Amino acid sequence: MTKRPLDILDQVLNRQPVIVSLKGGREIRGVLQGYDVHMNLVLDKAEEVENGQVQKVGTLIVRGDNVIYISPSLE
Repeated sequence: MTKRPLDILDQVLNRQPVIVSLKGGREIRGVLQGYDVHMNLVLDKAEEVENGQVQKVGTLIVRGDNVIYISPSLE
């Protein structure tokens, strides 16, 4: 059965880290706490990954129009 994109997000909600790629080349990793139909995201334990360096951000709200993709993290 083909899954809808929001069904896949429901599977990782509050469970495992996700990687969020943003416009401008930024990448955020964190635990998805919530989202809406506009792909606005709430991430907990968020970290920004840049040039192999990790900077802890904490809780973060990402505006949906900046999101390129969301992927479950393998870590």
